Amino acid sequence: MEIKKLSEIFDYLKGNEKKRLVVANPIDSHSIEAVAKAVGMGIVDAVLVGDEQKIKAICEQEKIDVGQFRIVHTEANEDPARKAVALINAGEGELLMKGLVSTDVYMRAILNKENGLLPPKAVLSHVTVIENAKYHKLMVVSDVAIIPAPDLKQKSVMIGYIVKTAKALGIETPKVALIAATEQVLPGMQACVDAAMLAKMSERGQIKGAIVDGPLALDVAVDGEAAEIKGLTSPVAGDADCLLFPNIEAGNVFYKMNTKLCDSEQAAFVAGAKVPCILSSRGDSTQTKLNSIALSALLG
Repeated sequence: MEIKKLSEIFDYLKGNEKKRLVVANPIDSHSIEAVAKAVGMGIVDAVLVGDEQKIKAICEQEKIDVGQFRIVHTEANEDPARKAVALINAGEGELLMKGLVSTDVYMRAILNKENGLLPPKAVLSHVTVIENAKYHKLMVVSDVAIIPAPDLKQKSVMIGYIVKTAKALGIETPKVALIAATEQVLPGMQACVDAAMLAKMSERGQIKGAIVDGPLALDVAVDGEAAEIKGLTSPVAGDADCLLFPNIEAGNVFYKMNTKLCDSEQAAFVAGAKVPCILSSRGDSTQTKLNSIALSALLG
């Protein structure tokens, strides 16, 4: 069954085995509330890593039963993110989540060469699933947060991540749009060159499990009428499941436009580590964090 709304992920997960979620320093109300809701829905069991008294104080403030969590206390001189990663490596968790920890500290813990979660030669990339009321299905998007200017090899790996995510959402053969400023193959525009090469790689079986086309401007990727007006014939045009952006600026602007101006719902995680890693912003709502937990549990 294809999942077309983020809320449908929760229904899908109800009969599945619960995942163990390890949360680094959840001393903000949105993180605690999201984790408590996920636990209450039977999606995850949760391990909270941080100052025990602060965690208990937040739970009391938000009227949340602290007894539903396992708390791993950290001293003032300890890094909750590194301790959370250590628990994952010890087999005590299958999902990682960022609480009130700076992104730099969180990512350093994941990327630590000796004790982190990065397999050899792996590529970390941010994957977002966006539900926009103006589009007829979910959009799987990359990369809006981690890789500033991905090269051809990184883009190939990123396609793998978004295709895997789309398949987890029940899409048998995802349609991937390689986004550029134009659907014309312009040699002077690197995004167009890379997109044309990736599309040809897909055509020849070097990228499997999806239909990949590009370069495609955003309008033709999501609007069949625009493609028809422009005389573009493409199996992806107007019906893209996945959008691969050429750089972080384009992806990040698209993401924030959706969240701030379109009232879109979203879920996100970092792919490429040993386990799905939820990289939520301090400004993310409880619902966004809950969506991200559910998406990560689906992928975990």
